[in-house]
Amino acid sequence: MTADPSAALEVNRLDRSFDVSPPFLNRLIYRQKRKSLHAVNDVTFSVPRGGCLSLVGESGCGKSTVARLVTGIYPPSSGEIRFAPGKSGAPLSAQMIFQDPYASLNPRWRVKNIIAEPLRELKLRETPAEVESRVAELLEIVGLNAADGDKFPHEFSGGQRQRISIARALASEPEFLVCDEPTSALDVSVQAQILNLMRRLQDELGLTYLFISHDLSVVRHMSDRIAVMYLGRIVEEADTETLFADPKHPYTRLLLQTIPNIEHPQRDREVTAGEVPSPLAPPPGCAFHTRCQLATERCKSDRPELLAKADGARVACHFA
Repeated sequence: MTADPSAALEVNRLDRSFDVSPPFLNRLIYRQKRKSLHAVNDVTFSVPRGGCLSLVGESGCGKSTVARLVTGIYPPSSGEIRFAPGKSGAPLSAQMIFQDPYASLNPRWRVKNIIAEPLRELKLRETPAEVESRVAELLEIVGLNAADGDKFPHEFSGGQRQRISIARALASEPEFLVCDEPTSALDVSVQAQILNLMRRLQDELGLTYLFISHDLSVVRHMSDRIAVMYLGRIVEEADTETLFADPKHPYTRLLLQTIPNIEHPQRDREVTAGEVPSPLAPPPGCAFHTRCQLATERCKSDRPELLAKADGARVACHFA
């Protein structure tokens, strides 16, 4: 993989498998075989500096696993993850914003201690007064008051807790943020506030985002480029407006049809039969062929490669 000077992050042929076998005694007594879950399979993408790439797909497609691989929570089974050099010359520093703002905050700590922990552990501020000043500054940056630092997480609404999570992520002064469905647990009106805050922070601080979501209407507001995942693989990647104007993969078209349309609420939609296959036993060939109306015998046996198109998109479909 050749280094791209314009890319903040490059991921090449990333794979991650999990051993989901029954315990040893169960396998011995009932003569069960080992089971492996291939959560991420041959995923390649890059995120431009100062930009936002969104990974989109249904639950279980592997997008959150990619987020955890990028941040080092999981080690990859194979493949390469490469961050470009940051301002200090070392690889870009990355932090993660989690889906559930309440579960990711220590309920026994006051907010000021939650935000101050990275400052103290990384020794980014020398004196307690400097730490306190920086915590107050971060709270104001995300739209809260310095006095809120004396409260506990349960005293805030969901949107306010997510602002606290963002402030904690910014405390270590990262240049790259991995956002794992940061608005999916919030009300629609609050989602817009958090997304606008993240866009403002990106412009002011020069941040780069890898944004994870199952909602295409959300990522359209955030993204420069979108990659659609299905059962551990990227099936389509394109610039945001290109993907919305001319979706090439049947699965992408299915996702776009789920977005509510106020102007045409009764519009005709393609009916897609079947359930999402189990990732423990994915179908051969194109994994989407069990739900695709265009599927042929070739789709059932020949897995399509993710190929580049003239408009800069990449698509894994025999009919693209």
